[in-house]
Amino acid sequence: MTDNEDAPTGGEPVVIDLDHLTVTKVSVGPMDNNAYLLRCRATGEQLLIDAANEASRLLALIGDAGLATVVTTHRHMDHWVALEEVVAKTGARPLVHAADADGLPIPAEPLAEGDTVRVGECELEVIHLVGHTPGSVALLYRDPGGVPRLFTGDSLFPGGVGNTDRDPERFGSLIDDVERKLFDSLPDETCFHPGHGHDSTLGHERPALPQWRARGW
Repeated sequence: MTDNEDAPTGGEPVVIDLDHLTVTKVSVGPMDNNAYLLRCRATGEQLLIDAANEASRLLALIGDAGLATVVTTHRHMDHWVALEEVVAKTGARPLVHAADADGLPIPAEPLAEGDTVRVGECELEVIHLVGHTPGSVALLYRDPGGVPRLFTGDSLFPGGVGNTDRDPERFGSLIDDVERKLFDSLPDETCFHPGHGHDSTLGHERPALPQWRARGW
């Protein structure tokens, strides 16, 4: 399977094998949320991005290797339906940006801009993107043997930024953060993995940035 294939709800997960990290993408729940299981190839330690739904499927995917950490990209309910059960059954450490912590069903350790989240020998950089929610984050993995990998939650999709309810202030904040912290800071080959639907690259989306700004969503 290629990086850009969807992982349909109830279907087979998409597995991306990198030199140091294995990324497994699975779509769960009625809103086709993407959950991403990251496994360090050297240590076997695992991290889950968004315990979105279908706890039993996520737990089966995690398997006997256990789970060290769950990062919730933002506070919207469709991204944490399975969080409480997954944490209770694995003992994983839950993380979320401090500004979105009050929206989760369980207490979580706070994240902030510039923090590093480890999964075994691999590191993920926390990028705070304000607009979809106050505490939305993206997680950046700078693959030493390949292209950067960016897990964007609902802040960036193929075709535009995340929903800001047509609020000019929220949209302005999000498009500014996305352009400055992602498009201006990372190379075009950066592959991003959103909270729903297909993957894309920054280079593929870059020409449309002026159009996104002009339409206001």
